[in-house]
Amino acid sequence: MAEAILTTDLPFPVFRRGKVRDVYEVGGDKLLIVATDRISAFDCVMPEGIPGKGAILTQVANFWFGATKDLVPNHLIATKAADYPAELTPFRDELSGRSVLVMKTEPLPVECVVRGYLAGSGWKEYQASGTVCGISLPKGLKLADRLPEPIFTPATKAESGHDENIPFARFAEIVGAARAEELRSLALALYARGSELAAARGILLADTKFEFGIREGRVILIDEALTPDSSRYWLAESWKPGANPPSLDKQFLRDYLETLEDWDKTPPAPHLPESIVAGIRARYADLAQRFGVVI
Repeated sequence: MAEAILTTDLPFPVFRRGKVRDVYEVGGDKLLIVATDRISAFDCVMPEGIPGKGAILTQVANFWFGATKDLVPNHLIATKAADYPAELTPFRDELSGRSVLVMKTEPLPVECVVRGYLAGSGWKEYQASGTVCGISLPKGLKLADRLPEPIFTPATKAESGHDENIPFARFAEIVGAARAEELRSLALALYARGSELAAARGILLADTKFEFGIREGRVILIDEALTPDSSRYWLAESWKPGANPPSLDKQFLRDYLETLEDWDKTPPAPHLPESIVAGIRARYADLAQRFGVVI
């Protein structure tokens, strides 16, 4: 297995280095997003990367940007290194497959989360109070149950530390009432499209999150879309309420980390065994293959 690419060092102004992606400014109104092989969980970046993960994330996101562009415009300008500006030509091999050139937007400081099934932190809250992010749900639901209808549960987007779930009223205060309604409708429509296309490939989209920006007054889908880093995907054939089904996302990593009694989910993150690295890569590659994504 090839070595994981954990960082990039290009001779362009660094716009931002996130947990997974390195973002560079290319010209006044364009950004180059490069997906590394870094992986994070519980807001901590793991010491080991997942070989090829950056390319998988990029190509899966590109699939979804293409499959949803009729619902909302997205930030993509070019997805092939051969189509990048001339100043990027010397770095074509390094960038190929794991990068995109995008338009710069004004990012909204919120995450638009949609949940269709009862899982993760939502399940923990439901057990305690019968709600998910303050939204009341019917009694008697089980772990991994399908919700009566998908719910929109926004969160603040933290630069460091944990994102915080917020009620819709607070969401509307941050982005404005009309914009909040627009974003909720868009997120639910995107989730519905994702669920439909995933189901046709034997997968359940349990939940996901979207990020949006504003450019020239209109909402643009940015960052990533429906990737295994930002979504919870389950194998439909193994789904049964009452237990977490096998997943094709980061849950495999989270489950492993939960077994470590000597790690308190704060940096530095623990080293990952080769078997866990290989298991994560296999799940991400399986998901990409099901969507016909060639890596």
